[in-house]
Amino acid sequence: MVRFLRRLLPGLAFVCSSIVSFVSGSAQSTLADQAPVAASTSSVSSPASTLSAVPSRLAEAKMLYRKGSFDAAIAKYQEILQGNPPSPDAYAGLVRTYLKKKDVQQAYDTATHALQVVDSEPIHVALGEVYFRQGRIHDAEEEWVKVINSGRQDARAYFGVARVRMALSMYKSAWTLLDKAHTADPSDPEIQKLWTQRLNRAARIKFLEEYLAGDNNDDAETRTRMQHYLEYLKARANDSRAACQLVSKTTTTETPLVRLLRDPTHLRGYGLSVAVNGHNSKLMLDTGASGILVNRNLAEKAGITRLSDMPVWGVGDKGDKAGYTAVANSLKIGELEFQGCTVRVLEQRSVADEDGLIGGDVFASFLVDIDFPNEKLHLSELPRRPEENNNPLKLKTEEDDPGQENKDSKNDAAPTTSKETKPTQSGPQDRYIAPEMKSYTQVLRFGHMLLVPTAIGEVPGKLFLLDSGAFTNSITPAAAREVTKIHGDPRVTVKGLSGTVKSVYSADRAVLQFGHLREENQDLIAFDLTHMSDHTGTEISGILGFTLLRLLDVKIDYRDGLVDFSYNPKR
Repeated sequence: MVRFLRRLLPGLAFVCSSIVSFVSGSAQSTLADQAPVAASTSSVSSPASTLSAVPSRLAEAKMLYRKGSFDAAIAKYQEILQGNPPSPDAYAGLVRTYLKKKDVQQAYDTATHALQVVDSEPIHVALGEVYFRQGRIHDAEEEWVKVINSGRQDARAYFGVARVRMALSMYKSAWTLLDKAHTADPSDPEIQKLWTQRLNRAARIKFLEEYLAGDNNDDAETRTRMQHYLEYLKARANDSRAACQLVSKTTTTETPLVRLLRDPTHLRGYGLSVAVNGHNSKLMLDTGASGILVNRNLAEKAGITRLSDMPVWGVGDKGDKAGYTAVANSLKIGELEFQGCTVRVLEQRSVADEDGLIGGDVFASFLVDIDFPNEKLHLSELPRRPEENNNPLKLKTEEDDPGQENKDSKNDAAPTTSKETKPTQSGPQDRYIAPEMKSYTQVLRFGHMLLVPTAIGEVPGKLFLLDSGAFTNSITPAAAREVTKIHGDPRVTVKGLSGTVKSVYSADRAVLQFGHLREENQDLIAFDLTHMSDHTGTEISGILGFTLLRLLDVKIDYRDGLVDFSYNPKR
């Protein structure tokens, strides 16, 4: 049975539809309880050599960087650094250029070397960005907070801490810091792209049109996805139907989990019965996926209305798959009915051998209780914040951002300013941990993905994706090598929405610790997740998959970034 299971690992799939992922997290959950920037007596010295850099040459290097001429930018920064004394800003620019080229190790080596040459704030900010990409979120935040507390109005430092706050579901404080970053440097493209997500749909469309028409340093894949997102926004703006909304009177429901079998005797996952425009379907419940993805056959039978082209991607080495966005007039799940909800359609006859996938984030407005041992999904209202009068319920299928679930349904509400102090129903709010959720594990939310702080043996601080659509637990080769040995295994095949993974390994014994649980794994599957990590912006070291999750009752509060793992030995 073990060899058979290792021969085929189906269902390892996740759908990514966000255009730009500027999100973050911290392995230290106590950071969520700090003030936006904690007071501190520590600071980072800024030597006088900062003033000696030649502004025109730095501006030229930055221009080359921002237009995507990375090799030329590297050469220009290195030319500047040949002067005496060296320029901290040139070192910082060089580090960012290597990061943009996705050479994380070279960026780290450059930053650490630079600090040995000249200990300066710009380099500490750039080192924080390297730490963030490495998944060392607490270290990244420390670098940025020290710079801010030194009195320096550094846009990238504000931007960095804002990314941490977003991953911690501290959206209100994140937007306050993002406002500071934008005020300090409104021309920084990365700050711009995140800041404009607060704007209404019309303003977002205008920004994307101008951004894509000019020079930028995004790779072809990112630009293509941004273009598709722009087309989606325009199509949704021209659609007269309101955004996805709950039309049934009930606000809770319990529905059976549907067994999905690989063969008559082997379970490979669970799904939900979902009526799409009155047509019954089985969609795999996939906490590693975003929104609702259906196959072409179901879309045609249900008569859902096409909006715009939107590629679909997931695990695998074959790249994006053709697809499009559409609007379903009606979606029924248990006793709940929703209308006007966006779905994605894959231009294939099946999705992971099923009618489609339904991401856990679809239920972000609810407390999601996936009771795998008892094969039930229970949706209920989230604990109400002390200042809230109501808690609007809907399916999270729109192309909006975390923390924005309560925005106006047409996305035309005015942006919330950092001067507001009284919480509102339409603006982003910080994480609220209700008394009954004190024992929940604080996880990091990166768009639709929930990353669980996980220790591998005695090595803490890794981030693992919570993914019920992945058949088994897995780990990256780099993370595995920190605690054990890996070796090639031709018996193993890993396949996702983007095809088959080329290089797959087996890792010897590894112990995973997360939440209140400890899982010992023999012959853990290992394969590279660099593409997923690059898109997310931080290192994903592994996946907590179905073979583990099926033993647990998993409760998820997407709004506040909280998960409860309860072991049930019934199965």
